Amino acid sequence: MNTIEQAAKRLAELKRAGFDVPVPDVPSVAATPVPAVAVAAAATVPATPVEAAVISHAVPSGAARAGTSVVPAARTAVVDALGASGRRSREVALDLPRLEREGYLVPAQARSQLAEQMRIIKRPLLANARGESAQALSRPNLIQVVSAMPGEGKTFFAINLAMSIAMEVDLSVLLVDADVLRPSVLARCGIEPARGLMDVLQSPSIELHDVMLRTNVAKLSILPAGTANAQSTELLASGAMESLLDELAAKFSDRIVVFDAPPLIPTTESRVLASRVGQVVMVVEAGKTTHAQVSQAYAAVEQCPVVLSVLNRARGKSGEAYGYYYAT
Repeated sequence: MNTIEQAAKRLAELKRAGFDVPVPDVPSVAATPVPAVAVAAAATVPATPVEAAVISHAVPSGAARAGTSVVPAARTAVVDALGASGRRSREVALDLPRLEREGYLVPAQARSQLAEQMRIIKRPLLANARGESAQALSRPNLIQVVSAMPGEGKTFFAINLAMSIAMEVDLSVLLVDADVLRPSVLARCGIEPARGLMDVLQSPSIELHDVMLRTNVAKLSILPAGTANAQSTELLASGAMESLLDELAAKFSDRIVVFDAPPLIPTTESRVLASRVGQVVMVVEAGKTTHAQVSQAYAAVEQCPVVLSVLNRARGKSGEAYGYYYAT
């Protein structure tokens, strides 16, 4: 066992024992093959920028044979998950087979109508996030997904939007379960309940990286809703939330943040959040939501400069009974 392998083994032992091990500076070694075990101990990273599949704890053998510098990329992924204290975000495994069976978009999936629809829908959102719109937007990379009433498919859409953005070459995505009254993102993904957004807002000692979850989908992280609180509206309207949104908007220029928010008409939480994000996507269920409800929902988010609409469960020309259709 060489020195690097011994160090990697010791690092793994320390992590299993519960110690927080900061990542040291790693010099560039572009001309030197890197043992797969050394990189696996540092982080799970995608083999190439365009892959959006689940990556196992190993580096493709071709990278080592070619002498590609993979350590700096691995270290970047780790630093992204580290806070100032050196603590690392917890990693969880999404139940991808279950998500696919239930109709969700997942990495490495065959080309599908849903994947194409999400590509069409996300393009104007990403253009706005990159500052390509005619008007200057505040926090354009913060996207809130809402609906007028419960049961219109907003959470299904939010997860699919996050999955689709995670497949982008040069972007990562954080999916925030901001439906703090009835959170469901973790359950749908097959993840146990965990601390999250409400806990960060309630306790100054809890930092974002303490509750953010890294997933087995490259470039996708999740922020759970956290512990229920009777003052959720007030917490979302607080200075702590303002600071958190500033951090999410500015800290990572290549990260899109998708908020799955509560329905607008029966709650007040979404109205508060809509006034603080850069873009809102309104999910409307075809044949169910009334014109009066849609009008009331739009009035509730009028403070947000960009509001896009998605018609859900609409029957298209192909005769298929389920689909998304985008409209401004």
